[in-house]
Amino acid sequence: MSQDPIREIPQGTRKARWDRILLKMSGEAFAGETPYGIDGATVAKLADNIVAVRQEFSVEIAVVVGGGNIWRGMAGAGAGMDRAQADYMGMLATVMNALALQDVLERRGVPTRVQSAIHMAQVAEPYIRRKAVRHLEKGRVVIFGGGTGNPFFTTDTTAALRAVEIEAGAVLKGTHSGTDGIYTADPRTNPDATKLETVTYQQVLSDGLKAMDTTAIALCMDNDLPIVMFDLMGPGNVQSLLAGESVGTLVS
Repeated sequence: MSQDPIREIPQGTRKARWDRILLKMSGEAFAGETPYGIDGATVAKLADNIVAVRQEFSVEIAVVVGGGNIWRGMAGAGAGMDRAQADYMGMLATVMNALALQDVLERRGVPTRVQSAIHMAQVAEPYIRRKAVRHLEKGRVVIFGGGTGNPFFTTDTTAALRAVEIEAGAVLKGTHSGTDGIYTADPRTNPDATKLETVTYQQVLSDGLKAMDTTAIALCMDNDLPIVMFDLMGPGNVQSLLAGESVGTLVS
């Protein structure tokens, strides 16, 4: 006997600070408290955050996921592997995370599409900018996997690139290690570190502040695209951001 189809959850109507956002999730966040792999309970929590946002706000949501919980290209290169080959392996890891997130979202009634920069037609659509925008306009959550499709680029750069391409209002860079924004130093090792509420792109680059990699920051700066770095695991943080509250650190 077949199961009843899952009913699609309607979107909310509350006006959001930005009409379209790009949410960047690190791969390490998918591992939860485990050293590597995909933790189902953690993925469910990440998905529930998206569900809650979608139910409350009228906002289009795109997601870029990393793959560091499964494989990091730099680690492979450090062990003597060809860097390009290692990076391609990392891109495949991001698709695994994208599929995991899609599965949970779909089971919660949220229509999604996974688009991959590396063609794998059985599990994901190829990345096509106009098609991604059309999915967003129809209320679907679009999850971008496969990085940029090219080695030597991080998923931070992917997030900035995709956000510019789809004309997102902001990049929301979620952290998962307890750091809730950009600090003058690492707050986990320096008790005198001060959290910055706002910072310019140029300050991030010139002061070497830990936010996104320099290519991503430069791309956002060139396109006047705001970045918010915040605690992804904090309950209600994305909703607060979309409501216009000050959460994390704004880079603009």
